[in-house]
Amino acid sequence: MTDKRFYCPAGTTARGEYTTCVEPESAGWGYSSLRVLELWPGGEHELATGDSEWIVLPLTGGCTVECDGETFELAGRTSVFDGVTDFAYVPRDAQVRISSAAGGRFALTGARCENRLPARYGPASGVPVELRGAGQASRQVNNFGAAHVFEADRLIAVEVLTPSGNWSSFPPHKHDVEREGESQLEEIYYFEIAGSHGSPGVGYQRVYPSGPDRTTDVLAEVSSGDVVLIPDGWHGPSMAVPGYDMYYLNVMAGPSPDRAWLICDDPAHAWVRDTWAEQLIDSRLPLYTAPEQTSVEGR
Repeated sequence: MTDKRFYCPAGTTARGEYTTCVEPESAGWGYSSLRVLELWPGGEHELATGDSEWIVLPLTGGCTVECDGETFELAGRTSVFDGVTDFAYVPRDAQVRISSAAGGRFALTGARCENRLPARYGPASGVPVELRGAGQASRQVNNFGAAHVFEADRLIAVEVLTPSGNWSSFPPHKHDVEREGESQLEEIYYFEIAGSHGSPGVGYQRVYPSGPDRTTDVLAEVSSGDVVLIPDGWHGPSMAVPGYDMYYLNVMAGPSPDRAWLICDDPAHAWVRDTWAEQLIDSRLPLYTAPEQTSVEGR
């Protein structure tokens, strides 16, 4: 039985101009946030960042982000299945204006933090595209906001693309205890599933307790716009059903002073990772690569 505290169907967290709005208060935790903003052509939105740092990430379309006297023009993309996007980082305690001449949808990935870093532009050409797993566990990771890639105070964010019929977030893993080799991170999964042959896509997500004192338990059919919250527990697999590619945006943050993604595999399934050396990565991957570096990198 899926715990409804942790599975949020599309629209159930909508607030104001945000079609998705997950805050620490609504999630019942301390750090991670996600908002999805929809702007009509010519639309604009004002944001006070408060006690959180944010990355503005185009899902569809492009936008202009203004913060701290800086203006960042985000070219964006047609959809999450069509290409890597550029993005903008905005710090805590700032006023931000987001506008879009042609309209679009924009993810705001956020984390409560202590330190105020400079507003910055992240070019699409600087996003490492990583292929993980092998065989039917093959997936693509766009590491735009990974801890080892882009500087932030607490926020970690990546995109994962799973070709139809494949399983990702596998072996099941966790990051709910602060200890050597594991970091304590709250995590948000935001899903988009590619439609096909006139039908909307679906996928599946599993989360289960990592110990007797843990209660997060989810087995959900997920569609575009759905969110799964993971305060703790083993999570995986994320299942892309045959015929429908899966995308999810991961947002993570936690109390550790060291910003790192350190995970522990479920011992019952960790052996699967050892089989990858004998298999090929799915030939459909990468679905796309980052564009070549251009002069915009220097802004």
